[in-house]
Amino acid sequence: MTSTEAAATALEDHAALWGMGEIRATDVVTAACDALVSGLDSPALRILAACTRAEADYDVPDLLPPALDELGLTFHPAGSVAGQEAATRALAARMLAGKLTPRELAFQIHQRFGHELPLAEQLANLDDDYDVLEYGDRTQAQVDAEVTAEALRLAQHPRVPTEPTDTGPALPRQSDSHPKGKSSEIPPGSNWAPTCPFDSSSAGGTGVPP
Repeated sequence: MTSTEAAATALEDHAALWGMGEIRATDVVTAACDALVSGLDSPALRILAACTRAEADYDVPDLLPPALDELGLTFHPAGSVAGQEAATRALAARMLAGKLTPRELAFQIHQRFGHELPLAEQLANLDDDYDVLEYGDRTQAQVDAEVTAEALRLAQHPRVPTEPTDTGPALPRQSDSHPKGKSSEIPPGSNWAPTCPFDSSSAGGTGVPP
């Protein structure tokens, strides 16, 4: 996976997590900054990446859908099954990246979706297993290994929605020539460079100026 493809996936994951209320709007802006730095580019992405902390909560809802659309990425409506599945895969990727423990992943999935989301059913069951460890003959390490195996399966799961995501007329595209993870071209001789109000190296947007 190239750096632009990785940034595109990260931006989609942040969109899914933000749509489920798992992360803040400022985190989405940080992901947009990272996407620009990686080489992805579109007019709406530039505007999104330029949002300040004070603007993020108000502007991300309007700017994120067209930014993803211009890049050929997918925005899932809040509460949709496709959005829940995307958030599940994004949380699994976070665990595999070391940002969550296996038990935290299982707990968050179970707390958020219960046993109602088929894609995440196994993780919800494993969260139940953690709760009864003291009464059984399995160790936490064994359950951790099962959660990790399930997270790997989810991370590799095809990103195909199980329900239609069309919520109305298509948003206008600046260009239809950018497949997922590919950067657009900046005109030769242009002095433009991505300038982000957020410190993309700071987790959770903690480097954002007030």
